[in-house]
Amino acid sequence: MNKHSFKLVGVALVAASLAFTGCGSRTEATSGGTSSTNKTAKIGVIAPLSGDLSALGLGIRNSVDLAIRQANESNAIPGWTLELAAEDDQATPDVGKNAATKLASDDEVVGVVGTLNSSVAQSVIPVLNSANIVQVSPANTNPTLTKGEDLANPKRPYANYFRTCTTDSVQGPFAAQYLIDAGITKVATIHDKKAYGQGLVEAFTTAFKAGGGTITDAETINPDDKDYSAVIAKVKPTAPQAIYYGGEYPQAGPLSKQAKAAGLDVPVMGGDGIYDPNFIKLGGRDNDLATSVGAPVDSLDSAKAFVAAYQAAGFSDPYAAYGAYAFDAANAIINALKTSLASASDAKSARQATITAMSSVSFDGATGKVAFDEFGDSVSRVLTVYKVTDGEWKAEKTGELKS
Repeated sequence: MNKHSFKLVGVALVAASLAFTGCGSRTEATSGGTSSTNKTAKIGVIAPLSGDLSALGLGIRNSVDLAIRQANESNAIPGWTLELAAEDDQATPDVGKNAATKLASDDEVVGVVGTLNSSVAQSVIPVLNSANIVQVSPANTNPTLTKGEDLANPKRPYANYFRTCTTDSVQGPFAAQYLIDAGITKVATIHDKKAYGQGLVEAFTTAFKAGGGTITDAETINPDDKDYSAVIAKVKPTAPQAIYYGGEYPQAGPLSKQAKAAGLDVPVMGGDGIYDPNFIKLGGRDNDLATSVGAPVDSLDSAKAFVAAYQAAGFSDPYAAYGAYAFDAANAIINALKTSLASASDAKSARQATITAMSSVSFDGATGKVAFDEFGDSVSRVLTVYKVTDGEWKAEKTGELKS
């Protein structure tokens, strides 16, 4: 294997602030700004709205809701009123597939934002693709979803699928280079056997070794495990300087706590799946690390209007890690609908045209530039490393991966 070197370079995050209208209810928007003869088109959401990952899923749903409200209030698509159709996938592939089937059977659904989990996406994408419904994920990071299983010879599996976040093929190497630059050259890896966790660890491992690092041990856990003493006992004798975990915060938090209680007092680092306050509540400790897509939302001029509008809307749940990306995903669909619905007699007849229009979508969103490459991936490669400091996530370094 050829040795590749990666470097982190700082990025100037400059984007124009978006001008948003007020955030009234859809009822107010319909009665106040649109005709009663308007046709209806729905944007679906498939995300975990209950269970351990609901904090992330609810932020996604609410952010899509906000984008729909604003589009209706501004009469973004003359002659049409947009509605939200949200489905709970419970972070489970089979439930997600059923949600996709339900939305596909609704003739008014023209696009879907979701999913959160890459493993759920594997079940959802084919269903929506067969119904010619565009899907834009704010959170799926597994690279095979857009480039197929053979990443050395990428081929796009589904033309209907896009995403506003960057992928593990960027996130893994970004984390690897950060650790190497910090003087950490010996790392043990653990993942939860799911598509996201396994793919993230594989990308990290390849880049870490290419950069001169050593993987001291490679272990797995089951997603429903609670006791990690056995895997910690295997990892500890290999004397890693850090643990790189592929998975999500419900397991990562307790893993960090149990590792340190067992005397393995080294940072646990993961991807965007652990970047959530719940990681800390469940046991994450100071000096633990995570990468997450993009720059911190609260640091972006481009996101100020989104943050203000979200707060003004009165949602009871925070927008969380993927809210701004879900907002941009919804607005990407809305931008495509401006073209596809312009001469459509009904929503269903506009489905294929929406997929076609999505390839040309380009605008300045809450997270920065929103556009897609030939695989449907975001053109943005910006990521941030966060560290737990005094019991809170703090941004450590924002950059872009260059090969």
